[in-house]
Amino acid sequence: MTTRRVRTSLAASVLSVAALASAGLVASTGPASATGAASGGRLQWGECAASVKPVEGQRCALLSVPLDHADPDGPRVELAVSRLAGTRPEARRGTLLVIPGGPGSSGVQRLAQKGAALAKETGGVYDLVAFDPRGVGGSTKARCGLAERDRWMLTLRSWPGDDGSIGANAERARRIAEACARDGGPVLRSLTTANQVRDMELLRQALGEERLSAWANSYGTYVAARYAQEHPGRTDRWVLDSSADPDPRRVAYGWLADMAKGAEDRFPDFAAWASHPDRAAEGLRLADTPEAVRALVLDLAARLDRAPRTTAVPGAPLTGAAFRQALQLALYSDAAFPGFARLAAQARDPQAVPVLPPELSGAMPDEAAAVTVGVVCNDVDWPRSVPAYARAVAADRARHPLTGGMPVNVTPCAFWKGGAVEKPVRLTDEGPSNILMIQNLRDPSTPHSSGLKMREALGDRARMVSVDRGGHGVYLVSAGGAGNACGDRTVTRFLLTGERPATDIRC
Repeated sequence: MTTRRVRTSLAASVLSVAALASAGLVASTGPASATGAASGGRLQWGECAASVKPVEGQRCALLSVPLDHADPDGPRVELAVSRLAGTRPEARRGTLLVIPGGPGSSGVQRLAQKGAALAKETGGVYDLVAFDPRGVGGSTKARCGLAERDRWMLTLRSWPGDDGSIGANAERARRIAEACARDGGPVLRSLTTANQVRDMELLRQALGEERLSAWANSYGTYVAARYAQEHPGRTDRWVLDSSADPDPRRVAYGWLADMAKGAEDRFPDFAAWASHPDRAAEGLRLADTPEAVRALVLDLAARLDRAPRTTAVPGAPLTGAAFRQALQLALYSDAAFPGFARLAAQARDPQAVPVLPPELSGAMPDEAAAVTVGVVCNDVDWPRSVPAYARAVAADRARHPLTGGMPVNVTPCAFWKGGAVEKPVRLTDEGPSNILMIQNLRDPSTPHSSGLKMREALGDRARMVSVDRGGHGVYLVSAGGAGNACGDRTVTRFLLTGERPATDIRC
């Protein structure tokens, strides 16, 4: 694999590990650490930090990798790694890597949340391993030094003004991009999908595995697909759960734009739920028909655009944008439907004090905001014309009113200094046929139509299971999230036996 030196526009092009540590950029998940993976070192497993909330048997370590893979002898960063060892060594199949979504999600935390269920489902024949990508969790982090007002979800996601204007969005996006260019340094510029793939390969070496199996979710499916293309001989059984369009001309900004269609695909599930007679006893029946629920939600959003409501969070009003963002969050899982219906009921009641969901009730930490924008802005060059964004927002607001133009609006990437770190790659069908995709038909974040683009790119390397349900994420979704037994069985069978459907199927 050819690597390129990470470009940076800042004067300080080299940082030592000691400098990173003194700046608070190296974090540990516990007393264990590991170095020398590139030269065949092994991970040293120890206790996980209490903040991980580990499940029984979960162990943690640190893996040292180059800040810049083109300079393996230069500065290094550390990755938090975690493992649940298999319980049946006589039947061991190897290591199954759990790859989180995001960008910005923690693999270590996902293993803590899903590890016990995954170990039970696969009968203890795999060692389950996950890591925090650089910039995340217990791994080396970057900072942009963003003001608190710029680190709320409602500001990092560019919701247009109540009249559809984007002037304030453009001003904020420029301010965030300038702060990241000023304060982010080489660590921020190293936050890329390409580097996550390279880090995964060093992790494989540190684990001493000839090949890896994987269960990747959401953005992690793009990471996994890139790894499978660049290291096809190192992949065993590869599961892509909830994939997006891998078109290298669009990737990150295409994924955001696709969320408008995803919301339209998914909203009928909520509308049917919120109009069902069973909701009446709970005080959550919003209207008598699904069509009336849609009309009510759009009317409430418009009313909140004109007259925001004071909420239980000081300084955080329930605006039309906040209401639409709460809806978008609720569409991820059936289990979140009651919370949004309750918020809608509170918004209708002049005597109520609306309670915002936790995601809208405070600012993100600076490190989390930095990785959220860093990866997507470093991965691909975004359009730069603010007037073009304004035209796109106007058209999208008319076509997809549930998302109000946010998915196609201007972001800090439009002003990102230096543009993409490396040229994105086109995924192909070259390699072993050992990939199983699984996708909900009504996914608000990675629409089924986008997953089909990944399926097309992989060709005969993959088979796809399309599941007739809504929500984001399919395999091992809890009963509260309306999981699918057919989909679970198909994935588990593949992980245990290597057997896939002969053709694409629907569950």
